[in-house]
Amino acid sequence: MTKNLPTGKLPPLAGICTFDEAQRPGLSVEECVYRLKCYHYSLKRLHQIFNNRISSEPIYELKMTYSLHSYYCTEHVAALRQRVGEMREPPLGLESVPDKHLEILFDEILAAPTTVEFLLGVYETALPSLQSALQQHLADTNPLADHPSVRIIRFALLEIGEMLAIGQATIDELVAEKQRAESQSWLGLLSQCLSNTEASSEEAQQIVKRQHSATPYQYDGAPRRDERFPDPYNMAVNAESFLYDEQYPPEPKTLIMFYKRLREIDVPEMMSSIIAETTGKPWGYYRDMTRQLWDEARHAMMGEVGFVNLGIDWPKTVMVNFNWSHALNTQLTPMERHAVLYFIEQGLMPRTGKRFEWEVALDSSNPLSALFQDYDWADEVLHARIGRNWYLPEFDNTKAAIDYGDDCWSRVLMDWNQYRKDSKTEHRNWWPDLYSAACKAQNIEPDPNVMRFSTSYETVRADLRAISASG
Repeated sequence: MTKNLPTGKLPPLAGICTFDEAQRPGLSVEECVYRLKCYHYSLKRLHQIFNNRISSEPIYELKMTYSLHSYYCTEHVAALRQRVGEMREPPLGLESVPDKHLEILFDEILAAPTTVEFLLGVYETALPSLQSALQQHLADTNPLADHPSVRIIRFALLEIGEMLAIGQATIDELVAEKQRAESQSWLGLLSQCLSNTEASSEEAQQIVKRQHSATPYQYDGAPRRDERFPDPYNMAVNAESFLYDEQYPPEPKTLIMFYKRLREIDVPEMMSSIIAETTGKPWGYYRDMTRQLWDEARHAMMGEVGFVNLGIDWPKTVMVNFNWSHALNTQLTPMERHAVLYFIEQGLMPRTGKRFEWEVALDSSNPLSALFQDYDWADEVLHARIGRNWYLPEFDNTKAAIDYGDDCWSRVLMDWNQYRKDSKTEHRNWWPDLYSAACKAQNIEPDPNVMRFSTSYETVRADLRAISASG
C-alpha cells in the first residue's frame, strides 16, 4: 500500500476544470440539447453549401478548400448527432429546422450568385456566428457535467478557426472594397437573420425578405475551371497508354502519374453532384462520401505538388480536361454516376491498378512520387470499401453492381472528334512540352523515343473498361 503521497497539490477533477468552475450553474440538458441541435443544423447546412459549390466554382484553390471544409463539417455533424443521442432525446428530431431565420440565412448563402457574396456570407457571417455560439456554450455550460459536449465543441472550434483563417485570407486576396460595398444590402439581410435567431420574442424580430433564395435554389453540376485550364476539352494524351507501355522507363512515367493525380480534380466535381442530388440517406453515407471526395481533392493537389517539385509550370504545359465530370454530371442520374465511380474503382485494385503505379514510382528516381502513390493506393482501398458499404447493397450481388456500372459508363458520350469539330479544342498533344520541361528542369537529355509518344484519348474508355473488367 502506498502511504503519505503529497496529494494536496494534484490537479483536481482530472484536470478538466477547477472546483469553482465545476460548481457554477450551467445549461440544463434541455437547453444544451437545443443549442447542440442549432450547431448541428448550421454545420449540416454548411456542408451542403460547400459541397454544392465545388463543381460550379471555377477557381481551383477554392474547389480544394470547399472540398476540405465540407469534409470538416460532416465530421462535426456526426459527432453532434451522436452527442444529442446520448441526452435523453428519443426521437432526436435532428432533421428539423431549429429556427426559420437560420434556414433563410443558409438558403441565401446557398443561392449566392457570385463567389464574392459566397465568401462573405460563409466566412464573415455564418462561420463567425457559429464560432461565437460554440464559444458561448463553453462559457455557459458546466464543464464537468457537460464535458462530452465541451470536448466535441473544442474539437470543432479548432477546425472552424482554421476554416476562418483561410477564408479571411481568401477574402483579403479576392474581394475588393467596391465588391464588398455592393454586397452590403444582402449582408445586412444575413445579419438580420442572425439577430432574429437571438431575439427573445417575436415582437423583437424584424421581417426578413428573401433576396437570392426568393427563387428556389437549383443545383448546378456543370463543372467550371479558371484560366489555368485553358483547354478543358483536350483529350490528346492517353495517360494510361503511356503508363502501361513497358517500353517506357519509370522516370517519365512519374510525370504521367502526377498528371493523373492532378486530373483527379474532376472526381470532387463529380462526387459533389452525387452528394448534392442524393437525399434521404443515413448521415454515415454523406460523411463517407465526403471523405472520399476530400481524398480525391488531396490527390489532385499531390499532382500539383509533384509538378512544383520538378520545377514545372503545370498550367502552361499540362492540359487538364473536365470531360469526365462534365459528361457524368450532365448525362447521368446520381445513382448512375455512383455506378460508374464504383465500376472504375474496381479496376484500381488489381495488379494493373494502384499497386502498379506505386511500384513504378518506387522504381523511379522520384521519392516524392513513391510517397504520394503509396498514400493514393491506401486511399483507394478505403474508397473501395466505401463503395461496398453504400453502393453494393443496392444490388443482389457484386456482378450485378459491376455490370450496371459498366452499362452506365458505356452510355456516357464523350465524343472527342465532335469537340474538335465544334472548335472547343484542337486536341493538341502537350506531352512533348511536359517532358521537355521536366528534362530541362533536371538538366538531363530527353529520350527521343519518350518524346515521340503520341496517342489520342480515343482509346481511353476501352482501356479503362478492360482494366475494370480484369478486377
